[in-house]
Amino acid sequence: MADETRTSPPAGARSLHGDRPDPVVRLDETAEALESLRDAFTGEESLDNALQRLAETAAKAIPDADAVTVSVVTLEQPRTAAATNDQLVEVDEKQYSANRGPCFESAHTLRPVRAVVGEHLDTWPEFETAAAEHGFRAYLSVPVVLPSTDVADQEHVGTLNIYSYTAAAFDPFDEGLMRLFTTAASATITSATRWQRSRERINHLEQALTSRGTIDQAKGVLMAVHSCSADEAFKMLVGRSQHENVKLRDVAKNLLDSVASS
Repeated sequence: MADETRTSPPAGARSLHGDRPDPVVRLDETAEALESLRDAFTGEESLDNALQRLAETAAKAIPDADAVTVSVVTLEQPRTAAATNDQLVEVDEKQYSANRGPCFESAHTLRPVRAVVGEHLDTWPEFETAAAEHGFRAYLSVPVVLPSTDVADQEHVGTLNIYSYTAAAFDPFDEGLMRLFTTAASATITSATRWQRSRERINHLEQALTSRGTIDQAKGVLMAVHSCSADEAFKMLVGRSQHENVKLRDVAKNLLDSVASS
C-alpha cells in the first residue's frame, strides 16, 4: 500500500485537525498574495523568475500549501521551472519520465486536478509513489494559461503543482481560488513572456549584426588576398560554408582567426 512508504511530514508542516479557515479569510489571503505578486513584479523579469515568484506567492495563497512547483510542459522537454522545495523536483521528474501524472493531465485538459495521494496508483504509479515517499498526502495541479479571445489560441505557460502533507487539503473552494489566482496572475506572466521574447529578439539582432561585421571583414581579407570583387569574395565564403557544412559566420570567423594567428 502507498501509505506504508510515506514518511512523516517535517516539523512545522500545516495540519487540518482543527476547523478550516473561514472562506472569507481564505479569499483575503489569496487577494493579499496577488497584491504582493503585483507589487514585486518589475516588468523586466525573465519567465522563469516570474514563475518562481508565482510559486512562492501561491504557497502563501492557500493555508494547506506546504510546497509548490511550476511545471512547463512542452513537446521538447517538460521541466520544473520553479520550486519552493527542491525535493519536489524529483517528484515532478517522475511524471516527466513516465509522460503521465496530474501536471500532464492539467496541461492537456486546461483544468485543475485535485486528489489525495494513493487514489490514482493505477493511473499514475510513478508520481504517486514518489509523492508518498516524500510524505505528501494531497495535491492540486492548476494550469497557468495566458488569456485569449479564442479558446483554441490559449497559450499554456505552465502548471502550478501544490502539495500538502495533509490528506484533507484542497477542497473545491481552494480549487476555485487557484483558478482565480492563476487568471489574475496571468498579467504578470504575460509581461514576463513579452519581456523575454523582446530580449530574445534583441539578442538575435545583436548576433546578426555581429555576424554581418565578421563576414564583411572576411570578405575584405579575401578581396585583398585574391584581388577579387566583394561578390566574388562572398561566393568564396559561401562555397566553403557549403563544402564544410559550417555556418557562414563561423567560416568567416575561422578565416579571421587564421589571419590573426599567422
